[in-house]
Amino acid sequence: MEEMEEELKCPVCGSFYREPIILPCSHNLCQACARNILVQTPESESPQSRRASGSGVSDYDYLDLDKMSLYSEADSGYGSYGGFASAPTTPCQKSPNGVRVFPPAMPPPATHLSPALAPVPRNSCITCPQCHRSLILDDRGLRGFPKNRVLEGVIDRYQQSKAAALKCQLCEKAPKEATVMCEQCDVFYCDPCRLRCHPPRGPLAKHRLVPPAQGRVSRRLSPRKVSTCTDHELENHSMYCVQCKMPVCYQCLEEGKHSSHEVKALGAMWKLHKSQLSQALNGLSDRAKEAKEFLVQLRTMVQQIQENSVEFEACLVAQCDALIDALNRRKAQLLARVNKEHEHKLKVVRDQISHCTVKLRQTTGLMEYCLEVIKENDPSGFLQISDALIRRVHLTEDQWGKGTLTPRMTTDFDLSLDNSPLLQSIHQLDFVQMKVQPRNCDALHFQNTKASSPVPATPILQLEECCTHNNSATLSWKQPPLSTVPAEGYILELDDGNGGQFREVYVGKETMCTVDGLHFNSTYNARIKAFNKTGVSQYSKTLVLQTSEVDIKKLLAVAWFAFDPGSAHSDIIFSNDNLTVTCSSYDDRVVLGKTGFSKGVHYWELTVDRYDNHPDPAFGVARIDVMKDVMLGKDDKAWAMYVDNNRSWFMHNNSHTNRTEGGITKGATIGVLLDLNRKTLTFFINDEQQGPIAFENVEGMFFPAVSLNRNVQVTLHTGLPVPDFYSSRASIA
Repeated sequence: MEEMEEELKCPVCGSFYREPIILPCSHNLCQACARNILVQTPESESPQSRRASGSGVSDYDYLDLDKMSLYSEADSGYGSYGGFASAPTTPCQKSPNGVRVFPPAMPPPATHLSPALAPVPRNSCITCPQCHRSLILDDRGLRGFPKNRVLEGVIDRYQQSKAAALKCQLCEKAPKEATVMCEQCDVFYCDPCRLRCHPPRGPLAKHRLVPPAQGRVSRRLSPRKVSTCTDHELENHSMYCVQCKMPVCYQCLEEGKHSSHEVKALGAMWKLHKSQLSQALNGLSDRAKEAKEFLVQLRTMVQQIQENSVEFEACLVAQCDALIDALNRRKAQLLARVNKEHEHKLKVVRDQISHCTVKLRQTTGLMEYCLEVIKENDPSGFLQISDALIRRVHLTEDQWGKGTLTPRMTTDFDLSLDNSPLLQSIHQLDFVQMKVQPRNCDALHFQNTKASSPVPATPILQLEECCTHNNSATLSWKQPPLSTVPAEGYILELDDGNGGQFREVYVGKETMCTVDGLHFNSTYNARIKAFNKTGVSQYSKTLVLQTSEVDIKKLLAVAWFAFDPGSAHSDIIFSNDNLTVTCSSYDDRVVLGKTGFSKGVHYWELTVDRYDNHPDPAFGVARIDVMKDVMLGKDDKAWAMYVDNNRSWFMHNNSHTNRTEGGITKGATIGVLLDLNRKTLTFFINDEQQGPIAFENVEGMFFPAVSLNRNVQVTLHTGLPVPDFYSSRASIA
């Protein structure tokens, strides 16, 4: 029951619903909260003016969802009534559960009427805080919305189930705990008060006394007021309009509003929709059961990984301690690699546990809410919300079926150490084979040389085929022409670009390798060696590589790159040699550039080829392991600016800042300036800087990044100079 609590709270005030009403979008609001978020619209957009012009088609007129939206899902503090020059910009408020709402455009006049009966401002507009659909109220105001009596009943039962022990209602000072309840008097008594005020004689002897808990249940089951028609307040709902999907009264059918529509008996449709919701819940219940079992499996995997890690470390230490001191110098390196694999496995599994736990809690809450709704005996109230609940149940079930219940990591450590070789070959002991398994789980195997067989000859670097491009380096090598000992593979090593220690960057059978993600304007040393079952050859001669230089005048490391299909989300669609991207999904998906930057100043642009329905694409930079299935900037691995047709925000780690007026349309150009010398990130729209410097103190390796959905298509332009005013400002500084 506790997980259902969020379903019972108003998105505006964050408290349990009080007198909830149902909006046409199927979401609910407290009646008082609905009044608080009303906004007055211009006279030209009123329902009366629309009907007068012949454009009105319904009692409630939905506004354009993007042009008229008072705030977006990621609004960061201010909203404007888009599309009307006369509507002022109004600061928004934030409810306890995070939904941003707008105060009334005008303070309500003093009145002694209830919120439902009090008059609303002329031409008032209300926007749903959950789906952001906006509509203009007609002359009925808030009375035109049906009351959600089913939700009221569920809240009553929930609050009663959470209440403390029932107290006597007749104790004068400190009420004692009730022991009985009289069903006829509807009063809870303690023993002293029952003997004094309700003696078992005379007319009171026929009254039925029951335990307090049973009495509370009987109160819950008491009949509630039958809901009435919103258009005809004296008429009860008697039929169900199939076309409008709403209960109607006899007068609605007589007046012609629903005369041509198909109608069915209210009771029959009530039973039908209850059956549909029950069937949908059966499928979701199975998914929830599987999710619980899956969580148990994941938690067991954590323990298995811990045990396997301890067992492997103990074996590795025992073998290394039996070797000479030369092996001890290698032991620390081997343990570090094992611990890295250990931490990687644990991180993947724990992240999946956290994600699955949150989703399961949401699913369980929805299930409990639906079960309570099914218990209701109000057909019309139930039918008002059943369609929306059925859709939510099916949608939640589908989300569980997209590979969510598959472990992302194995528990095994596929590592083994061969300690049989001779001690004189100890200095050649190394990780000579790396087998890559799914999920980037490296399997490491040790092998040693055998004194009875020769090692491969030293490889020769083919200088005519070695080159650099941007911050990438391509190296090629071959075996000596007269070599008779075959090589099973090669190990390529590079230093850190500052004369530091060498590190392995490639192990395999190929004789050519391209290394990406190097520093611009840096000098690297490279070397190669061959290996077979016997051992490892000597290193080749060291090759010096210079990555692309920096244009000192413009502080620009000119880089040409495209989008990377290998690291992008599967919904991303590529064209134009991977320079143009769009998406097949309505959800935001992330794609990265192929080139990463860690030094220098870099500038690139993106042109908007297609922009439909006012989406919010995001542009910026990200780490290589950024989340690919959410908007750029939602996690701590991305720094972005997301923008619609009116305004933009900066976002990092789901924190929204610096709302700036001015948006994008088809043909707009977005510029991204990454200055790693000053550790700043700046954005431009149509050659004008958008807002202040977006982010400061950015350090590390960054990849150009974009998130978009199927309503947007962009094309990447690289190798560009920085804007002139920025170059001048940088040279002055």
